[in-house]
Amino acid sequence: MRHTAAVLLVSAALAACGSTSAARPTARATTSTSMATSITSQAPTTSTAPTTPAPKITAPKITTGTGATSTVDLTAKRPFDVFVPKSYTGSVAVPLVVLLHGYTVNGALQEVYFRLQPLAEQRGFLYVHPNGLVDPKGNGYWNATDACCNLYGAHVDDSAYLNAVIEKVQHKYNVDPKRIFLVGHSNGGFMSYRMACDHADKIAAIVSLAGATFQDPTRCRPSAPVNILEIHGTSDPTIHFNGGQIAGHKYPGARNTVATWAKYNGCGTKRTPRPATLDLDSKLTGAETTESAYSGCQPGGAVELWTINAGVHVPALSSAFPTAVIDFLFAHPKP
Repeated sequence: MRHTAAVLLVSAALAACGSTSAARPTARATTSTSMATSITSQAPTTSTAPTTPAPKITAPKITTGTGATSTVDLTAKRPFDVFVPKSYTGSVAVPLVVLLHGYTVNGALQEVYFRLQPLAEQRGFLYVHPNGLVDPKGNGYWNATDACCNLYGAHVDDSAYLNAVIEKVQHKYNVDPKRIFLVGHSNGGFMSYRMACDHADKIAAIVSLAGATFQDPTRCRPSAPVNILEIHGTSDPTIHFNGGQIAGHKYPGARNTVATWAKYNGCGTKRTPRPATLDLDSKLTGAETTESAYSGCQPGGAVELWTINAGVHVPALSSAFPTAVIDFLFAHPKP
């Protein structure tokens, strides 16, 4: 049976949560094609999606934590929700985590799958999962690298939009400027790399699940080191572990992605493996994920690859996954 990424995300999220009573955000889901087919087979056409102007920021900072979300609007009519933990008082700067969804889905559905919001409450960080635009086929997407996933040539600058999101949150809340983090899946992983390229002075660290950076290293010129973690399954049929192409545009594999960022960050050429101690996929037996890291990197420029052996594009994420992701981010602030 063939499913779209939206169906796969719902199934994986509910399986990981262990209950079919988990909250289901609104999301378009069909059963006509697989995500791999929907990404690679659509020929680019033209679109008139608007570019994103800078936001008008006037409101004072918020000083009370609610343990709930509040909606923030931008002048581009792309509102987003900010989760504020109950522990937030405004007197202490706190981390900000931005989750970027995969192609065909939205931020709310990605949160059901990744389950970062409970950790935002427990560990006291601000949390945003914004939405990309919707393409002519009704699929949510980010205009990230040349390979993924602006398949219809829309004139939209998602890098500027997400930077505006971060700046808006910084204006309304007391954000620690050394702990601004991005997490992305698939298209969201590609977008995380794009943000690290364009806003390296602001982004402390990114975690990408099944994403990739630019195929051409000269397309990215980070102004400062950014901590990088790529998590990728060796059996991913959609964004291949060893690289591939989407609509004629190549993307690098997981090993080449981290090797490229190791060069940006001034690391050594050797990536050292660690014993497999992580169990990130509940459908695979034991500690299936192998960690490896570069040495000699500049401060603030750690580069790691976590390989999910036999992992697929939408793994059945274990309860250890969200904690492992946040632990990595919190261990890698700006210097």
